[in-house]
Amino acid sequence: MYPALAVLKALLEGDLANGENPDLSSQSVREQPELEVLWIGGIGGMEEELVRRENIPFQAIPAAGVHGVGLRTLPGNILQVKRGFSAARKVINKFCPDVMFYTGGYVAVPVALAGRFYRHEGSRPKIVLYVPDIEPGLALRVLSRLADRIMLTVEDSMTYFANQSKLMVSGYPTRADFCVWSLDEARKVFDLSPNYPTLLVFGGSKGAHSINQAFLQVLPDVLAETQVIHISGHFDWPIVENSRNSLDMELRNRYHAYPYLHSEMGAALRAADLVVSRAGASVLGEYPIFGLPAILVPYPHAWRYQDVNARYLEDRGAATIIKDGDLSTNLLPTIRALLSDRSRRESMSRAILGLAKPDAARSIAQLLYDLAEA
Repeated sequence: MYPALAVLKALLEGDLANGENPDLSSQSVREQPELEVLWIGGIGGMEEELVRRENIPFQAIPAAGVHGVGLRTLPGNILQVKRGFSAARKVINKFCPDVMFYTGGYVAVPVALAGRFYRHEGSRPKIVLYVPDIEPGLALRVLSRLADRIMLTVEDSMTYFANQSKLMVSGYPTRADFCVWSLDEARKVFDLSPNYPTLLVFGGSKGAHSINQAFLQVLPDVLAETQVIHISGHFDWPIVENSRNSLDMELRNRYHAYPYLHSEMGAALRAADLVVSRAGASVLGEYPIFGLPAILVPYPHAWRYQDVNARYLEDRGAATIIKDGDLSTNLLPTIRALLSDRSRRESMSRAILGLAKPDAARSIAQLLYDLAEA
């Protein structure tokens, strides 16, 4: 979802027709001439709120997964996919797209199939696929057969695709305004002191219970040596809030906890000296831009996508991995070891900064614009 939003922002804010970058100092947004966009998402998904917040037209259709679900769930999900295909055909026939852009997910398959059937004056829309994780999931593998161009986060993903002529390494798309924070500005957002290192802890938009649970157990020990930005997710927020209120005033002043961050997430990444998180695709794009060393805890129930992402960064000296089952014993010593070793953190920062591709969103947006014009 976030990579697609970043690409759409680049489409709407950059002068792609003249090859110019957006002026981030300007309060106005200059839309591309004759550019019309529509976001198709699943019914009841969290994306609808975020997309509508950006004033992007949104259309919901039925969607469901069929890979890895139980036999009782499978028939109902197949029916949802069929309904999604029918709904997508109606939406596409009305919208008449020139280009269709996908970043994966259940909803992308019926929409892509519907796009293949759509014809306008004998031609069909061009299909561009972006692969966020290093290893593509089942939906992305299916979509790759329908795509005209496939954009990749890293070169290592090329081994998963047969048709190499479709492939291009773009990097992970991030919004241009995500990275505009200076260190001083970022610290002011969270009232951070320059006298303590800053640890960022989060598990994604839905939270990561095992990370939150393990971290709260060592919270007073961590706060004795550092200051913390903790993004818990809404599910664990009551527990986190109670833990914060139980701290003495001195430690509480160094503990900045939130259920979720929106526009301030870039500031949190800029202010941090070290991050503890899962290893979703965003770690391949967001951490490199900020040169942020990471302790990664791959989600153990997400096939192996997060393991592959985490190993990619660890093999390049940019991150260290803790297994989810080892959090209770390894989290505190790993945090202490890295926060006390500035030389190692600087080495990790240089390594991950070398992987940054800050123009990824604009590169994909330029391709979409050029294909639409053609």
